[in-house]
Amino acid sequence: MQNTLRDDLEPKLKEVPKEPKALPRNFFTLLLKGDFITEKTAISWLPYFVFLGGIAMAYITNRHFAERNIREIDKANKDLKELRWEYMTTKAELMFLSKQTEVAARAEKIGLKESIEPPKKIVIQENEN
Repeated sequence: MQNTLRDDLEPKLKEVPKEPKALPRNFFTLLLKGDFITEKTAISWLPYFVFLGGIAMAYITNRHFAERNIREIDKANKDLKELRWEYMTTKAELMFLSKQTEVAARAEKIGLKESIEPPKKIVIQENEN
């Protein structure tokens, strides 16, 4: 009798259609099925993507300006350092050439002699009329 009972149950179990297992509704399953990006959602997201593109362009532009300014500042610092060295060199040469012995040596080359007697003060009296 057990066999007959089991025989009756088996056809009933086979007749029940199995429902397909529902996939969980999350981002990845929607993306893989193709339901995630539809024409309606793409159009509704368009302003957001345009905004993100604008921000990206502004970021790239800002980065280029910053790098250019850094290069200009570095070049200006390099030029400043060069000019500072040139200034110090010229100042040292001028101090050397303006010493009394150097001036006397250069004056002697063109035929001038250094005065040995001290200068005299000339005083002119004005007539009070």
